[in-house]
Amino acid sequence: MAAVLLAATAVLGTVGAPAAVAAGAEGGDAGQRARAWLPEPTGPYPIGTTAVHLTDAGREDPWKPGQRRELMISLWYPTSRPADPAGRAPYMEPAAGEHFGGADGVGLINYGTTPGSTDWSGIRTHARKDAPALPGRRPVVLYSPGLGDPRTWGTALVEDLASRGYVVVTVDHTYEASEVAFPRGELATSVLPGMLGQPDLDIGAVLRKAMAARVADTRFVLDELTCLGARRDLPSGLAGALDLDRIGMVGHSAGGFTALQTMHDDPRIAAGINMDGQLHFPGPDGRTGVFLPSVAEDGLDRPFLLMGTGSDDSGTYRRQPGWNALWQHSTGWHADVTLTGSRHGSYTDAQTLLPQLARQGALGAEQLRNDVGDVRPGRAELATRSYVASFFDRWLRGHDDHLLDGPSPRFPEMTYER
Repeated sequence: MAAVLLAATAVLGTVGAPAAVAAGAEGGDAGQRARAWLPEPTGPYPIGTTAVHLTDAGREDPWKPGQRRELMISLWYPTSRPADPAGRAPYMEPAAGEHFGGADGVGLINYGTTPGSTDWSGIRTHARKDAPALPGRRPVVLYSPGLGDPRTWGTALVEDLASRGYVVVTVDHTYEASEVAFPRGELATSVLPGMLGQPDLDIGAVLRKAMAARVADTRFVLDELTCLGARRDLPSGLAGALDLDRIGMVGHSAGGFTALQTMHDDPRIAAGINMDGQLHFPGPDGRTGVFLPSVAEDGLDRPFLLMGTGSDDSGTYRRQPGWNALWQHSTGWHADVTLTGSRHGSYTDAQTLLPQLARQGALGAEQLRNDVGDVRPGRAELATRSYVASFFDRWLRGHDDHLLDGPSPRFPEMTYER
């Protein structure tokens, strides 16, 4: 997480000037923008999706004092009515896609894509919007994205889980996420870029604030899931499809930290996956100091999986102070896998989308390697989906394919520790 803030500071310092904004706008002809597509889900079910607006009447927004905390979530679920090509839900709403790909958006700040170069809202998911849910109660998995990333940035993984029979709930962390599109037309953009130019910015304090907000967001969403039956705006059968006695959570980067910290704080989460999210806070400069959160100090008594990458600050739990502390203090089942040749973005849609965009000139080869390494995209996507599904199948469904028993000849690029 700290690395993201530090990198964003450098990016904004060099390209945040008005001239750079103008250049991005000139490159924004929709007819010439780069396009990309998501990989097909691998499960047997067609999928539906719906977006839900939530307001926490009992909590002030931590980033906007005086306002109630508002969130957008999406639910992804099995349906009997597959989407035809014209009926697939968009990857991002138009206003959100424009901001994400603009000079102040995370497309540039986190991943280095050229402002205005990509038609983000032109990407299509494989889900039918507001489709009726397939009958049957299904385990629930929450998904939290990385710092600044929108909830859409894990769609390939989320769709795959839904196609395998899960209900997946993706959460936007408002005013930290690059942008959040609300039904009334408001686009709530991130407050982080405005902070990054401050010479006395305490990065550690910002990260602690963000994590506290994320955990509170997630616990509020868990509360609200129990009340979905009272809503009249949900697709048919969806509220009854959620089995809230079988809840897991997965997240990337700060979202992985969120998953395990919320699991520590809230017993409703039975199993969690941290995909390349550090489990410590730095000091004010973001580079020095190791301050452990309660999840690392106390450990977990329920199953969790750590998924590392080949980034300099990642890898096995032995190389990461927060991961190592969690490992030593935990009594629940746990394992650690690392994807050889990967980088921090490899467990997100960056792994699938950015190589396609790089071929069309939206980012350079060096930036692409920094984002996703040199692992083959198809192998990275298959490994991510397979290990995540194996974990949740084992701990939420009682179906064990034994992939997580040890090193697997199916995935020689995955190193394994137990």
